[in-house]
Amino acid sequence: MFSTSDTIVAIATPSGRGGLGVIRISGPDAARIACELIARDKPLKPRHATFARFSESRQATPSRQGMPSRPVTTGDHVVVTLFPAPSSYTGEHVVEVSAHGSPVVLSGIVRRAIEAGARLAEPGEFTLRAFLNGKLDLIQAEAVGDLIDAVTPLQARAAFDQLEGTLTAAIGAIEKELFDVVARLEASLDFPDEGYHFVAPQEARESLAGVIAGIDALLAQAARGRLIREGAQVAIVGAPNVGKSSLFNALLNANRAIVTAVPGTTRDLLTERADIGGLSLALIDTAGVRETTDIVEQEGVSRARDTLRVADLILVVLDRSRALEDDDRALLEETAAQPRVIVVNKCDLPAAWDARGLHPTTHSPRGGDPGLHPTTHSPRGGDPGLTPRGDGSEGSHPIVAISVVTGAGLDDLIAAIARTLSTEETLRDRPAITNLRHKVLLERARAALLQATTALEGSISEEFPLLDLQEAGHALQEITGRRTTDDLLQHIFKNFCIGK
Repeated sequence: MFSTSDTIVAIATPSGRGGLGVIRISGPDAARIACELIARDKPLKPRHATFARFSESRQATPSRQGMPSRPVTTGDHVVVTLFPAPSSYTGEHVVEVSAHGSPVVLSGIVRRAIEAGARLAEPGEFTLRAFLNGKLDLIQAEAVGDLIDAVTPLQARAAFDQLEGTLTAAIGAIEKELFDVVARLEASLDFPDEGYHFVAPQEARESLAGVIAGIDALLAQAARGRLIREGAQVAIVGAPNVGKSSLFNALLNANRAIVTAVPGTTRDLLTERADIGGLSLALIDTAGVRETTDIVEQEGVSRARDTLRVADLILVVLDRSRALEDDDRALLEETAAQPRVIVVNKCDLPAAWDARGLHPTTHSPRGGDPGLHPTTHSPRGGDPGLTPRGDGSEGSHPIVAISVVTGAGLDDLIAAIARTLSTEETLRDRPAITNLRHKVLLERARAALLQATTALEGSISEEFPLLDLQEAGHALQEITGRRTTDDLLQHIFKNFCIGK
């Protein structure tokens, strides 16, 4: 693990040029080093923004022949603020230096701080010190990283809730109930000669049922929480020229994919991340799926089929303005068992088939997977729109009519994507559980509690269920970081940016 007795320094703002840049210094010598940076004799006033001048002299590059070399001076006007321990982000003495956001100036300030005795901080080391000094628990520390990495408002809201301690409070309530049961069972063990039980087995089982219910309530949010935190892969597939790349561009609101009237324009996978319906989704534009003799296009089709197997959601795009072909039906058959939305494109053009013909086929080898069939008439005069089939299959595989050209139906498609990936509550409620580590530990605690409940059903000593209850308690403590290992801390904080 990192040393926590020295003073560290790093640039806390993103790399590149900007109006302002911030350098953070934390440790026992932070105030002294800051005064050296600005050549100040008097101590800094706590929590007072001090305007000062920073200058750094460095050896110049070799001079021209006959010209004397002179040191190069880098300077800036800066604002220096001291946050004394323990009332700071890390719990140590912290100084923040605000300067103009020139990489040259910021690097010069860091270099001078190192010369004055600081060490360049490792990734996440400031937040690690905040955790070690009790300013944050491990859940909140992880939430700091999630908040920095958030790319959608929903991700930011979920991370900030955890930073505010909502999950910590929920875990604390569960631990409190568990501790009460453990204390009464241990008291029974402490007085074996009296034959007195501080808690009856039936009462202990009922109490543990309440603890398990609390864990179940958190685990019920885990899938939705991970979707918000990590996003999902959405593959756009279909036959050539049905409008896949146009839909890709429309969802991104950018001309990212090349669109032409030539079949097979897209030969490779094209991936972009977008905020769609409040979710961070990786959209994947794929090559048109069809039989072809072109070697390059064959590879593109193969990659498209590989994408089908790993995607969290598939958008199957059909062209309503032309007759359906075998490639369309084969793709519908191939994706029937996967999460998908059927996108009926080009609804602004005359219809070549009626989407109300989408119904389970009687001869399907999958036992009722839906296929599309052309119709010879439409009560709406050739522009039928979409009607639920009445067999319930539209619930798991929504059908959305759109026109990429006019934009019609795109909002309905976005809503269908959000509903299919999660639930209608995704965009309204902020789940407490978003992290896989938390989910795994809660499942471990739940399994131990179930085992303890089973042990309490028999006429055995309290010592046996207590072992399982202690295992459950250890799992809960690992979530908040009250019981953890150096390897785990290093794994978590190494993914942070330097300066945080």
